[in-house]
Amino acid sequence: MITESLHIGLIDLKTRIVLPPMATEKSEGGLVSDALCEYYRERARNPLIGLIITEHMYIASQGKASRGQLSIDDDGAINGLKRLTDTIHDAGNGIKVFAQINHAGGKADPELTGQETVSSSAQHFKYSESRELSTDEIHRIAELFADATLRAKKAGYDGVEIHSAHGYLLNQFYSPLINRRRDEYGPDSMENRLRFHKEVLFRTRKLVGDEFPIAVRLGGCDYQEGGSSEEDAAEASRLLYGYGADMIDISGGMNGYIIEGHDYPGYFKDMSKNVKEAVRIPVMTTGGVTRPEEAEELLSGGYADLIGVGRAIYKDAAWGLD
Repeated sequence: MITESLHIGLIDLKTRIVLPPMATEKSEGGLVSDALCEYYRERARNPLIGLIITEHMYIASQGKASRGQLSIDDDGAINGLKRLTDTIHDAGNGIKVFAQINHAGGKADPELTGQETVSSSAQHFKYSESRELSTDEIHRIAELFADATLRAKKAGYDGVEIHSAHGYLLNQFYSPLINRRRDEYGPDSMENRLRFHKEVLFRTRKLVGDEFPIAVRLGGCDYQEGGSSEEDAAEASRLLYGYGADMIDISGGMNGYIIEGHDYPGYFKDMSKNVKEAVRIPVMTTGGVTRPEEAEELLSGGYADLIGVGRAIYKDAAWGLD
């Protein structure tokens, strides 16, 4: 089943295995390097992989998450990213590549960015106290997501994935653990928690047109008391589908990409199955999958349409070919 193609809406892939975005820290000053191209070239040659989602790129220097992170915050990044997409397309027979774009929000390090830290609300994060974004600033960041998506399209990407997981900025609006606003972006309803996402999707679609796939990586559940729940994930996904998302990639929220005490294959599978039943677009799940037969079981069980295999492929570009 992992070698079956997928054709749902704008998502058209040769297999059901995805290399999810994983930070390699191989950029040079935010730009594509030889080492980065070689890393993705090796994995694109694996015929089991139908889609590569490249590691998260910052849409603005204020939202930079780490020193070695890739940039997509101005047009100067396009040529290097075009080199990267050409490398992947040339190496893989029919493989697709999406760009994951992101703003770290309160998780950004002001020592690294040289700018103040912002979030949905004033909150203490690892590196600093964040300032609550104004409505005008939210609108501006939504435009930056759209601008970054247009750059990705110009650079030869087949689609984008908007990062709203692992405690980054959009996830900071979705999660009631962080969002304490008193306005229309506050935690009082799911529509309010996703209002920022809606603006990002609407502005992006207007800029890149109707035929360019836009996925959302949703940190559906925080796995903490008072945080977002698995039921929230299904409700949020229904809304995101209505707002124009073409794919939902399920992962963790403020807990990051793992669940403490859970290491079995597909540890987000129950959440992704609920989401799959709530939408009519492809749903992807990741977490703990190390062998092809584990991916097969998740697909045959109806837990997702696509399976992300991260660390195993990170370690072994020829994963599954033995």
